[in-house]
Amino acid sequence: MFRRRTSLALVAGTAAAAFALAACSPGNSGGSDDGEGSEGTATVTFRLWDDAAATAYEESFDAFTAEHPDIEVEVETVPWANYWDRLPQDIGSGTMADIFWTNTSNFGIYADNGNLIDIGAEIGTDQDELVQSAVDLYTRSGAVWGVPQLTDSIALYYNADLVAEAGIDPSSLRWDPSGSNDTFLPAALDLTVDANGVTAADDDFDAENIEQYAFNAQNDLQAIYIDFLGSNGARYQDGDEYAFNSPEGVESFQYLVDLINTHHVSPSAAETNQNGDLARDLFVQGNMALFQSGQYSLPHMADAEFEWGIAPMLEGPEGRVGVVHSVAAVGNADSEHPEATLEVLRWLSSAEGQEPLGANGAAFPAAVDAQSSFIDYWDEQGVDTSEFIAAAEGQTIAAPLGPRANAGANAIAPYFEEMFAGRLPVEEALQQAQDAANEAIAE
Repeated sequence: MFRRRTSLALVAGTAAAAFALAACSPGNSGGSDDGEGSEGTATVTFRLWDDAAATAYEESFDAFTAEHPDIEVEVETVPWANYWDRLPQDIGSGTMADIFWTNTSNFGIYADNGNLIDIGAEIGTDQDELVQSAVDLYTRSGAVWGVPQLTDSIALYYNADLVAEAGIDPSSLRWDPSGSNDTFLPAALDLTVDANGVTAADDDFDAENIEQYAFNAQNDLQAIYIDFLGSNGARYQDGDEYAFNSPEGVESFQYLVDLINTHHVSPSAAETNQNGDLARDLFVQGNMALFQSGQYSLPHMADAEFEWGIAPMLEGPEGRVGVVHSVAAVGNADSEHPEATLEVLRWLSSAEGQEPLGANGAAFPAAVDAQSSFIDYWDEQGVDTSEFIAAAEGQTIAAPLGPRANAGANAIAPYFEEMFAGRLPVEEALQQAQDAANEAIAE
């Protein structure tokens, strides 16, 4: 189930993280004014925010050009910090790349505005099998608007020494807000230890001096609370509108908030609200036993000097229901080279086109037949990634969607921060957050 890895070169790049990248020149149809490359070839520009993936795409497009010598592809990276500000500006000015990366929170408005190529209509079945849950994320108004490139799913990293010492099987943990079938909370209490070696299950436990935490309960949508919602039969959204304020939603968030503020098995929100990577760092340092997260955390495990493994994500009353997020390549409807752009999109929808994305362990390809490249890379490092595949193929809850999803997230943020910190009651926080979010997306 696990291996010791004390030396592993870090590989940057995930679908979920923001990276500090060097921006290249903007482009609509290549580096020349008329969009033509050398000797009359069509130049298709491709924009993304991750330079590790950009390197993989360069390799992919070399193979593409060998098969299509009349089409050149120029890859440009724009830093995450600037990416979403530049996107609407460049679309509005007609200087946007022919093909560009997007995530689920940002594509809807461009699909609704007619800025994107209808992938389903133009490519149809002329593509290899893609992870269906990822395709569903980019299906809107009955049309498919993106070619999924990368996927993230959720599993449970565990410190093998700590769980063995406590006699806990991390693959069998189940949370239950009713308490009747809850095996996770008792395990979490046993895995939380104060400076005197007393566990949180003991009356003498000192919650002011904790040296080892059990779990990363925190204000983290992707790794934590949307998965708890799904596994308790709740929803984050109903269509584009927010719907987490339900009895099942209240139960889910109350359970998480209690892990932090009542049972003290997770770091305080005062810390994690300010530093979202704190729990990950504690796990890598050996000071946290269980860390629920995605493939994007794999590179950071290089610094862990202990035995660790990957188990299924926590099970809830409705089973294991995790979020699958995906980054997709979308086509600019105003491309000056529509046929060449479609040819590149077909390539990006193939296992051959996506294989380099997984070959350096940077990301998990969305093309099913390309996923072995990612699996093989991590197998060579002694890491079994099969739980991520199982999560992606199992029950899922949709990642945030809608043309105004960012506005909704911004409206939710202050209420959730107060709720996780224990300063705002869960029912009150969820009602206020949902009202504010739905008002924000309606503007």
